[in-house]
Amino acid sequence: MEENNETSRGDFILLGFSDKPQLEIILFMVVLIFYLLTLVGNTVIILVSCLDTKLHTPMYFFLTNLSFLDLCLTTSIIPQLLWNLKGPSKTITYSACMVQLYVSLTLGSTECVLLTVMAFDRYVAVCRPLSYTTIMHPSFCKASTGIAWLSGVGNALIEGTITIRLPRCGHHRLHHFFCEVPAMIKLACVDIRLNEAQLFVATLVLLLLIPMALISVSYGFIVQAVMKIKSAQAWRKALGTCGSHLLVVSLYFGTSSVIYIQPKRSFGHGQGTFLTLFYTVVAPTLNLSYIR
Repeated sequence: MEENNETSRGDFILLGFSDKPQLEIILFMVVLIFYLLTLVGNTVIILVSCLDTKLHTPMYFFLTNLSFLDLCLTTSIIPQLLWNLKGPSKTITYSACMVQLYVSLTLGSTECVLLTVMAFDRYVAVCRPLSYTTIMHPSFCKASTGIAWLSGVGNALIEGTITIRLPRCGHHRLHHFFCEVPAMIKLACVDIRLNEAQLFVATLVLLLLIPMALISVSYGFIVQAVMKIKSAQAWRKALGTCGSHLLVVSLYFGTSSVIYIQPKRSFGHGQGTFLTLFYTVVAPTLNLSYIR
């Protein structure tokens, strides 16, 4: 009777980790710790970057935007996750699910583009240091950040709208801990091969594979430049400049690519739920590693 009432109200049941109840309390504590680290760490980055005039540089401008993105992204997902891990209720209303879908999709898509721009910034800093201030002009930084945000909003409007228009035939049991596209399309009760092609060309090609290729090219040139450096101090500086960004990129793109390449297989076997924790919960805590 309770399940029928939830269905009639349009609520979704977020199964998440409900098949592993013995892990829920452990996951609750781990996720809570990571969330607090994300809140404190990224807030500190934003405040310090804004208040310290020495940090008014392109690198910290992009880092401030990244921190803001991660604060909003985690806040759109983790409180609901903690609530579901804490008690027996695993539901989320239809309206809350739609808001979560569009917000997380916008922020996640924007972050893909922003991380690519940050890789270009590191390439210029290492490979063309004498032209750095000319190339990474404030107007260029603002324009590239604006493009990242517009890309995220545009992708969310297209993917989100296609996803919510798929007929679900009353299916409301979502095998995930939040409303994300790869998990939600599994609820469709029609042939979704064409929809998958439309949905994942945007995400997989434009927001994952192309950015990953551009980042790889940037770091390819960086490696070539670093290999020519004979000074140990310059080596350490180059590694310190790029290491943190490369760590975040590897974790964020590595795990999200697996989810979006084979969404049905990932969530069909449950691996996707755990992998999603890495780019929604773990990666946002790594931004403090940029501060040196």
